[in-house]
Amino acid sequence: MALFKFHPDDIFINTLEAYPEFSFYIHSGTVFIDSMPHREGTNADVGNGFVSLYELNNDKPAAQRIQPTMIKDASRETIRSISQQDFALKYNYDGETITGSYDLSASIARDYFGLNSSARTRLNALRNSLDHYKFISPQYAFTSKHGDKSIQEASVISISSIFYGEKIKRGSVLLEYFISGSLIGRLQDVGYNGELIQTAPVGSTGSGSCAGVILYKEGAIVLTGSWTLGDNSIDYVASTSTTNKWTQFGDGLHKNITQNATALSASYFISYQGVTHTNTMMMMAHAKYAELNHSNNPTYKDYSHPNFGISVTSSNSYIELKVPPKNIVDTELTDVIPDFQKETYISKVAIYDDDKNLIGIAKVATPVRKTEDRQYIFKLKLDI
Repeated sequence: MALFKFHPDDIFINTLEAYPEFSFYIHSGTVFIDSMPHREGTNADVGNGFVSLYELNNDKPAAQRIQPTMIKDASRETIRSISQQDFALKYNYDGETITGSYDLSASIARDYFGLNSSARTRLNALRNSLDHYKFISPQYAFTSKHGDKSIQEASVISISSIFYGEKIKRGSVLLEYFISGSLIGRLQDVGYNGELIQTAPVGSTGSGSCAGVILYKEGAIVLTGSWTLGDNSIDYVASTSTTNKWTQFGDGLHKNITQNATALSASYFISYQGVTHTNTMMMMAHAKYAELNHSNNPTYKDYSHPNFGISVTSSNSYIELKVPPKNIVDTELTDVIPDFQKETYISKVAIYDDDKNLIGIAKVATPVRKTEDRQYIFKLKLDI
């Protein structure tokens, strides 16, 4: 087996920046991610409108579900989801198996805060982040001439990082508000500064006004626009209001709202692009002229040769007669035997570390014919 060392000019490390697109459509309290229909069946490991973190138990019966396990012992180590009380009382110190769950999921969430309400923990948790970005726009300020977010009516749409990566791309955010299928409001980050400006319907109430801000890295949309949208009034779930306004956007998210008949006419749409960075390593493996033209594969030898299986022995030696490689040179002439040429077929490229430990194998779709007068460069790509 031939081993070759990568030279500095054979290895390239790059960072790939991508902008994956995501969307959420909210109707009747349920969420449709990227316009995909909900999966049928009762064995899905997460609910509708959620994505699975591990995707290990999708559509598996209860008896076949994969679970994390630990053995309880004096070290008092346990699975994170097991409370200290359950650890102490539910499990014995006799090597009992502690089981957890891989049914971890993520989706978007909404928190509504009424006028002058004091219970706004999630919004208060964003105060430092909001004030940090006020140099970009005064609309971010927690307290300013544009309003006091500690008392004004507001709502927060929280997006898990699994749906955007490192951050949300500037200028890509779009929010649309529908009543009975008719668009009554659209917000866009037209200034690339986090301000969500109402851009449609053109000439409607609030057109051109800022209805909220987007925290790109934190994945939070803070909506404070409280002007009336559209002409139809409906009964909202999270408040006693019947007025359509941006603070009602996403109302009834992940809730059963069938008892609110008029609320079923409202639907909401969110789309944006995330930002991800993936480090990639490109390795160039060279198959040079007059190299890699011998194989230790048994089929490389000509077993029809007269020397095959013939040996010479004596009192102090055992010598097998040399068997030449098989001549596989192609020719269109049936009555002519072409001159022998060394020829191999490369099907795999193995990668070893400095201690010659195998760390990876790259396979080609079709074995590559290698002769002494040909050379190749195999480009290997690895995400790191």
